[in-house]
Amino acid sequence: MRRFAVIGLGRFGQKLAVALAMSGAEVIAIDKDRAVVENLRDQVTLAVRLDSTDEDALKSQDIDKVDVAIIGIGQGHGGFEAGILTVVNLKNLGIEQIYARAESLIAGQVFSAVGATEVIYPEIESAQRWAYKLIAPQISEKIDFVPGYSLAKFEAPPSFDNKTIQELHFRQKYGVNLVLITRGQRGKKMKEEKSDIINIPLPETVIFEGDILMAAGSDADLARLGQI
Repeated sequence: MRRFAVIGLGRFGQKLAVALAMSGAEVIAIDKDRAVVENLRDQVTLAVRLDSTDEDALKSQDIDKVDVAIIGIGQGHGGFEAGILTVVNLKNLGIEQIYARAESLIAGQVFSAVGATEVIYPEIESAQRWAYKLIAPQISEKIDFVPGYSLAKFEAPPSFDNKTIQELHFRQKYGVNLVLITRGQRGKKMKEEKSDIINIPLPETVIFEGDILMAAGSDADLARLGQI
């Protein structure tokens, strides 16, 4: 079982700690606010009130033995400085994976410079997700691979009904690759296949309205595909 330390229990830190614990991970939740710690005590493995800028205090709770540490300290009223010191302390304790929440790109650069292995930008990432959702509302899920390229899930529209992948010209017309099909109700009735999931769609594979399609490509091409 992987062990996580979540340091800073604001809205981001609390939700992350609870989500990790619900997934079966061992979670140590840390904050300076006693009320916040008490509120989370029954939802994680261990909730501790301590100052994360004190390296000895961290070590006293075996934070040096966790696999991953996530710093979610708010960056107002001295929080940014506390976050930097916490990253340095975790680095000194030998923790290999240190994630730091940053409210700006400059703050993220500072966290990376002092030892954070990865920076989390929840506000920026949330805004990007919402922008994409507004542009392409038919895209129900999107997984980013590298900046600008993703895997997206969407429902086959009426214009796709009873047409093969070759007839739809996915690659030539839309610039994306279809990688998986899950049959909808109409597809299940029309095709007698061993499985409802087609994980290697072929040019002659027929698509029906309501089938769930997974496609890979650039964000711009996927957004255009989702608006059909």
